[in-house]
Amino acid sequence: MRLQDLRLAVLTRAPRPNVWDLIALILVIGAMVLIVYGGKQTTLPLSALDVSPVSLDPANLPFYALRTTLRMLLAIACSTVFTFIYAAVAAKSRRAEMVLIPLLDILQSVPILGFLTFTVVFFLNLFPGRVLGAELACVFAIFTSQAWNMTFSMYQSLRNVPKDLDEASKSFHLSGWQRFWRLDVPFAMPGLIWNAMMSMSGGWFFVVASEAITVGNTTVTLPGVGSYVALAIEKRDLAAIGYAIFTMLLVIIVYDQLLFRPIVAWADKFRFEQTASGDAPTSWMLDLFRRTRALRALTLPFAALNRAFSNLSAEWPRALRPSSKPGAPPSRLIDALWFAIIGIATGYAAYKAYYYLSANLQLSDVYEAVLGGFATLLRVITLIALATLIWVPIGVWIGLRPRIAERVQPLAQFLAAFPANLAFPVFVLWIVHYGLNSNIWLSPLMILGTQWYILFNVIAGASAFPSDLREAAASLHLTGWRWWIKVILPGIFPYYVTGAITASGGSWNASIVAEVASWGDTHLSATGLGAYIAKATEDGDFPRVVLGIAIMCIMVTLFNRLFWRPLYAFGERRLRLG
Repeated sequence: MRLQDLRLAVLTRAPRPNVWDLIALILVIGAMVLIVYGGKQTTLPLSALDVSPVSLDPANLPFYALRTTLRMLLAIACSTVFTFIYAAVAAKSRRAEMVLIPLLDILQSVPILGFLTFTVVFFLNLFPGRVLGAELACVFAIFTSQAWNMTFSMYQSLRNVPKDLDEASKSFHLSGWQRFWRLDVPFAMPGLIWNAMMSMSGGWFFVVASEAITVGNTTVTLPGVGSYVALAIEKRDLAAIGYAIFTMLLVIIVYDQLLFRPIVAWADKFRFEQTASGDAPTSWMLDLFRRTRALRALTLPFAALNRAFSNLSAEWPRALRPSSKPGAPPSRLIDALWFAIIGIATGYAAYKAYYYLSANLQLSDVYEAVLGGFATLLRVITLIALATLIWVPIGVWIGLRPRIAERVQPLAQFLAAFPANLAFPVFVLWIVHYGLNSNIWLSPLMILGTQWYILFNVIAGASAFPSDLREAAASLHLTGWRWWIKVILPGIFPYYVTGAITASGGSWNASIVAEVASWGDTHLSATGLGAYIAKATEDGDFPRVVLGIAIMCIMVTLFNRLFWRPLYAFGERRLRLG
């Protein structure tokens, strides 16, 4: 009888579903149905793509939008996993940092066409004759446009954890694993979320190139908004481009309301401050799930599992642990061996590249590519400077006002997602009609999608700026230029540098698309490394593609090492909170 009474008591105390449970259940089931339906399409044979080719009929756009969105969501999930692993290792191991951060500079500068050239055959052979192989190749290409800035953001946050929080974690005797999940990840969360939004939009920017995959003489065109836009540009159909823009706007509003805005509102609790925030962000979706009863009860086992996971008393491997003696110098012998390994690997890679290129190209080809690289570098420097002057004040103004940020958030994501290809009709017709110089007037296309890295990171920095410091500045009557120089610019500086690095690398990447513009039979080209690589790719000239990518990687890495990294170190040393 006692057992029956216990069961009856549990049943009577169990939370009863309410109307919010019903609404949330409908949303969850609807999302699961869409995911299953979209995933089922990836199991079809490749021949199915020829049976149902991409059409400009706007009735197909909802299906195309679903396929593109699922690819981007899978890519953002992979980018998040990559970010947590790569950024943690780079931030916690000095020797790993020597390799991983320069490698990250190189990876963000490799054009998406370069990744497609080397990876498409692998994924197609992984699932021969199936759509899944082409889908994975597309997802990987989108991943390469999303992962790098998220990784830079988390690396910057892990390197700038306030000293008082660091000392508190030590006084509580947290293990390396507990410190990572209780301190490092929560502190990095606000900036990481804004960069995830930027990455999602960055995926839209390159989705046109990633959904039309060419292998030799074979072209695989996956159904999606990107391939729809590519076909509309080829057919010079302005109405179809308008339909595509409207579809993108609707999709961005949907995933902003259902995904990103709830995450931003939830992550507000991780802000580093000692006084309560005056105006916290809100989300109707988050409020809806908080009002549910049965669904919240169903999540209790997952919450318990999450607590057990983050409370594991595990230490990082010895290579990722700081020295037990704070003042102990690093081992010179191990450092010497590590530098030797890096030098040998780098020398071997350089030798193989030289051997391959010298057998196929002349010195004049190298001169042409380097000259184009300097032309692109000049454009990148000019555009980043202009974007800084425009978007830093705007980003600070938005970030300090959560209510404004809520309204601007979907608009900023839409503008960041706007592919440069959609601006081709306006730019090409304008340049041809007025006889303008392509070297100057095609340049804005490079920054069209990458300037938002600066805006999103500045918004993230201003949003995470402690309210108590703002109140202290107000009590000291710091206003005008003194407030900018003494208060907010030092506070957002690490975030700005992260955004500027990724915007710079993204601009180099975007030059492949921006320095060569087409509208129907009209083709325009600017002098630059992007146009050099684009032409070599179109001609199938693999040696020149390799040469162009190699020079782009070298120039981006040197520019980051000589300019951005010193600024990054200055921010860590002089402008760190706490």
